[in-house]
Amino acid sequence: MFNRNMAKKAAENLRSIRERKPLVHNITNYVVMNYTANALLACGASPVMAHAAEEVEEMVSFAGALVLNIGTLSPPWVHSMLKAGKKANALHVPVILDPVGAGATSLRTDSAKRLIEELSIQVIRGNASEILSLGGEKSEARTKGVDSVHSVDQSADTAIALAVELRTTLAITGAVDLITDGKRICRVMNGHEMMSHVTGTGCTATAIIGAFLAVEPDSMEAAATGLSYFGLAGEKAAERAFGPGTFQISLLDALYEMKEDDLMAGANIQIITLGI
Repeated sequence: MFNRNMAKKAAENLRSIRERKPLVHNITNYVVMNYTANALLACGASPVMAHAAEEVEEMVSFAGALVLNIGTLSPPWVHSMLKAGKKANALHVPVILDPVGAGATSLRTDSAKRLIEELSIQVIRGNASEILSLGGEKSEARTKGVDSVHSVDQSADTAIALAVELRTTLAITGAVDLITDGKRICRVMNGHEMMSHVTGTGCTATAIIGAFLAVEPDSMEAAATGLSYFGLAGEKAAERAFGPGTFQISLLDALYEMKEDDLMAGANIQIITLGI
């Protein structure tokens, strides 16, 4: 059932972002740096892309949230992520992880698991296969490059158990987004098929969740409202786009133009309290 309270929460969180303009520190991949920064600006946040180990601790001390993305991974980047993450934990700055391609190679899977083990991470966003790989289910956790070969519904039970085990909120994105902290489960039914034809939309969604985490202390509500905002912008962008090229530009415009009333009317979020 549509949850009007969550739609209201989405609108309130967007207003808070635009009023407070939180700094979102991204250690993200080369493919999406530019687009992610522009999306955060369109949302109302202040992005910074800083991955040098020599400065990440200082930079994250100014931030409202830290986004870690392993899309173009190398060992020095893992070192920087750990330094930034530990400093963020010490300062109670929320951390979100995007385990891009986890399950595809040992480097990606092992690095994602190391970050999860050594840091307190408030939200992990990935596709279904990436999330399954974090549970150590090697027989099931298959990816096609960085793409998913599992549906969101296939990973729902695993995600609930894994969220409890890891003490975090998992946001699994797909045709319908599933978010769970192990006690509640939420489905976000905003978005458009065109989003899957543009590289980096998942990574950008992770950064948007980071902006919402900077103003919303409930990690599951931050993830759900951030994904609803991003998905609704995708719906609006698709109405005026001719293909993937114009869609990218239209999506930035839609993120910028989104009003609180648009979210109140269009946020499609369902939330269920689990009997655990």
